[in-house]
Amino acid sequence: MRLSADAKHELAAQYVLGTLDGPARKRFEFEVMQDDQVRRSVWYWEQQLNQLGENVKPLTPERRVWLAIQQRLFGTPAVSSGAPVQNNVVTLQPKQSGWWKGVAALASAAAVVLAVLLGRVEPPVPAPQYTEIAFFQDAEQSPLWLLELSDDTLSIRATERLTAKANKDYELWIVAKDGRAPISLGLLPKNGQLTLAKDKYFDELDIAVLAVSLEPLGGSPNGSPTEVLYTSEIITL
Repeated sequence: MRLSADAKHELAAQYVLGTLDGPARKRFEFEVMQDDQVRRSVWYWEQQLNQLGENVKPLTPERRVWLAIQQRLFGTPAVSSGAPVQNNVVTLQPKQSGWWKGVAALASAAAVVLAVLLGRVEPPVPAPQYTEIAFFQDAEQSPLWLLELSDDTLSIRATERLTAKANKDYELWIVAKDGRAPISLGLLPKNGQLTLAKDKYFDELDIAVLAVSLEPLGGSPNGSPTEVLYTSEIITL
């Protein structure tokens, strides 16, 4: 049975979060190897979920919190006094039944997180900030740039897989279906992230693909791509 685009996107979120397991995970990993759209969705969710971790402020729990967790998950009696736990690590001796209770609790918590995340990008809740992406890969299918389009902005993120040339620049182009000359959108970042105003051509043209060209420093000298390296369709998520 062929998966719909929405189903692929939701399964990618579950896969990245870790709630997709067993035979379902193995089947999805096969889809990742076979389907470009699935790979792009996995990449998208990796970016979104990794950003959540960056915004979390580290907090060291008190000793009584660790003891309460130990008692609730594994049935180990809580200790009201004693030496502090070094490095916030508690030695646990789980019973078999207690271990399964812990796994179930963690899975339930992960499911709640996933439901919240999917609620941000699917109806009937408001649409996410970015609803369209373009995904550039090299010949080994390593991700190099991820582009995200919102109503007003174009966000471009260079990945760690990109090995930029110091004496060259990379330029982004719109290739329209009507056969007109490619339209430059400016230079791509060689590292980090760049956010630009969304060009009017995204709404006015029927776009075939976006293209990346290799150019002299400063961009194309004649207004046309010098050497096209990569192309990507725009995908609606």
